[in-house]
Amino acid sequence: MEVTEGAVTVDVSEQSGEAIEDAVFFNPEQELNRDLTVAALRAYREREPRAETYLDAMAASGIRGVRAANDGWTATLVDRDPDAVALAEANLARNDCEGDVRHDDANAVLWDPQRAFDVVDLDPFGTPAPFLDAAFANTRDLVCVTATDTAPLCGAHLKSGIRKYQTVPRNTEYHAEVGVRVLLSAMARSAARFDVGITPVLTHATRHYVRTYVDLTHAASAANDAVDALGHVHHCPECLWRTHEYGLRADRPDACPNCDGTNLLTAGPLWLEATREDAFLERVRGQLSDDMATKETADGLLTDLREELDTPTHYDQHKLYGRWGEPAVGMDEFLGALRDAGHAASRTHYGGTTFKTDADVAEIRDVAP
Repeated sequence: MEVTEGAVTVDVSEQSGEAIEDAVFFNPEQELNRDLTVAALRAYREREPRAETYLDAMAASGIRGVRAANDGWTATLVDRDPDAVALAEANLARNDCEGDVRHDDANAVLWDPQRAFDVVDLDPFGTPAPFLDAAFANTRDLVCVTATDTAPLCGAHLKSGIRKYQTVPRNTEYHAEVGVRVLLSAMARSAARFDVGITPVLTHATRHYVRTYVDLTHAASAANDAVDALGHVHHCPECLWRTHEYGLRADRPDACPNCDGTNLLTAGPLWLEATREDAFLERVRGQLSDDMATKETADGLLTDLREELDTPTHYDQHKLYGRWGEPAVGMDEFLGALRDAGHAASRTHYGGTTFKTDADVAEIRDVAP
C-alpha cells in the first residue's frame, strides 16, 4: 500500500492478515516517532552543522531513512532482509532521493570503523540492547534509539529486563519512567566502554515504546560524568514513599522512614539526571512542519516535556488517593495546592493523572485537598 508521511510517499507492505509474517515490517503507529525524528535531525543539524551522514540501521521499508535523505542527509539504509533492501531502494528512487542501501547486518556495519556515521538511528523490533555497544563504538555525534520491549524495561518482565539491560527494573506506578531511565543507564554504560559520554537531548515514553536522542562527547572525563549520573531508586510499595541515591552500589534503607515498612524495592542502576535539554526541545518544536500529520500532537508532547520537572520518579494522583481511601480532586486543584504550599509541581507526559514534585509522600498528604 502507499503511505505519505511528511514530504515523501513510499510503498509499504500490508500489515494485516495472514501475510504479515512474510511482509516487510511497517508500523503506522510510529508516525509520531518518525515526525519527531525528522524535526530532531533538523534541530541537531542547526546545533552541529558538520553532521551530515545518517545511518538507518534497521531500515525495513526504508521510510525513516528516505525521510532523512529527502531532508538533505547523506543516508545509509541497512537491513538483513533482501526484500526490505529492494523495497528501501525502490522507495528512495520513487522520491528522487540519493542513498546507500546495504544488505547487511546492523552490527556488522556499526562495528566497521571505515563506515563511521555522524548520526546512528536504532529502531529494532524489540530490544536495542544487542546493538548499543556497536552503536557507540564508531558514531561521531548523535545516537537515536527506539525500544519497544517495554515489559522488560519497566520491570513487568523482571528477569528479562535484568538480562538485557544489566540492571534491576521495578514495576511501580512510575514504570514508564523506570523504562526511560533503564534504557539511558544501559546506553551510558555502553558508551563509557569506548570513553564516550552521553547527554540526552530529547526523550519520551509514548504508548508502547521509549524513544531517546543522546548527544555524544568523545572523552574519558565525559564518560565518567555519565556514569556518575547513575544510581538507584528505593521505593516503598506500602505508602509509595521513594528516594534516590547516586552510585553504582545500592544502599537500601532498612525501613521506610514514612511508614516503617520493610518491604522496600530497589531499582537500578538507573539514569538519574535530566532526560532532555530544554533549549533543544525548543529547536525541535521550531522544526515541526505543516506536512507532518502529527504536528499538533508532537508540539503538545514537546510542551509537556518542557514543563516537566527533572526528578527521577513521578507519582500517580489516583493511586495516591486510592491508597488514602479518598476520591481524587481535579489535577489543577491538586497541583495548585502543592504549589501554594511552596513545593514545585508539574504534570508529566506519562499520563493524565501523573505528576512530579519535590514534596515527599507525607508532604503531599498534608496539603492534598
